[in-house]
Amino acid sequence: MRRIVYLSFLGASPSSTFTLARQHWATEEHIRASGISSFTFLRMSLYMDFIPSMVSPEGVIAGPADGGRHDHDRRSDDDGHRGPSSHDGHDGQTYDLTGRESFTLAEAAQEMSRLTGKPIVFRDETLEEAYASRAGYGAPDWEVEGCVTSYEAIGAGELALITDSVRRVTGHEPTTLSGYVSAHPESLAHVAAAG
Repeated sequence: MRRIVYLSFLGASPSSTFTLARQHWATEEHIRASGISSFTFLRMSLYMDFIPSMVSPEGVIAGPADGGRHDHDRRSDDDGHRGPSSHDGHDGQTYDLTGRESFTLAEAAQEMSRLTGKPIVFRDETLEEAYASRAGYGAPDWEVEGCVTSYEAIGAGELALITDSVRRVTGHEPTTLSGYVSAHPESLAHVAAAG
C-alpha cells in the first residue's frame, strides 16, 4: 500500500506568518487531494539545534520576535526518520510535534549564556532592520523572507503551542534547550568567549 509521512510545519495554514508554513499547508492540501488515503502529517516546530545557530559570533540573537514565546523540538525527537507504522492508528492524522517548554528568545539567550559562560543576548529588530541585516547573506529573496518571517511568527505567538505528541508518537519526552546545549556544547563554539 502506498503511504506518505509528510514532515510539515507547526500551524501550517494559508494565513501563517512564516512563509514556509504556507508552502507546507499547500503541500498537505495537495496530498489530501491526491487520492492517497494513507498519510500522516508530522508538523514540527523550529528545530532545537537551530537555536544556537541563531546566535552570531558576537553573541547576539537578532530578529523581529518581540517577546513572543515559542517551542522547539529536536530533529531526533520528531521520529520523522521512521515515521509511524501503517498499522498503529496514525493514518489520516496530523500531529503537532513540539518541545515541552516555551520560551522567549531573550530567555533562550539567557539560558545559553548561563550554560556556556558566554555573553549571549537577544536584540529585537524591526522588520526593516531584519531585512536590511540579512541583505548581504547572498541568499535568494524567498529564503531571506522565510528567515525573517520565522522570527515574526514567534513574535505573533504562532509557535507557542505545547503538545504531548512527541511522547505519544515516539514514547519519550522531547529534549529541553538546556538539555540540548549541555549535551552539545560545540553548538555554541562559534560564539566568542567573555573577555
